[in-house]
Amino acid sequence: MLKEMIDEVTKANQGFYQAFESLDIRQMDMRWVQEDYVTCIHPGWDVRAGWPEVRDSWVRIFNNTFSMEFRLSDIMIQVAGDIAWVLCRENIKNKQDGETQEAQVLATNIYERVEGRWLIVHHHGSHVM
Repeated sequence: MLKEMIDEVTKANQGFYQAFESLDIRQMDMRWVQEDYVTCIHPGWDVRAGWPEVRDSWVRIFNNTFSMEFRLSDIMIQVAGDIAWVLCRENIKNKQDGETQEAQVLATNIYERVEGRWLIVHHHGSHVM
């Protein structure tokens, strides 16, 4: 049973990064619990709390990014009941203002199982120095 849940969370996490790469807010909308308790911390940003603020942060990123590509490594997944968390290293290639940039970010993604679907409730990314 635990292996099945870890597989489900793995797929949910892959879906989150596919939505991120798509730069499509509608795809990102489908990955999140849309409640007041969701939170997001992008590298160098303050905490965004509540779905409207979290969603707005994604809109701002998507509107200022031409392309985004992720290769995840060092993935660790834990499940406890209806909550799961994923720790990973995001190896990112992106284009902003016509320039390609590469970065590494350590990320924590927390998921909640809602009506059988794993949806994200918290994303935190910190640059690797």
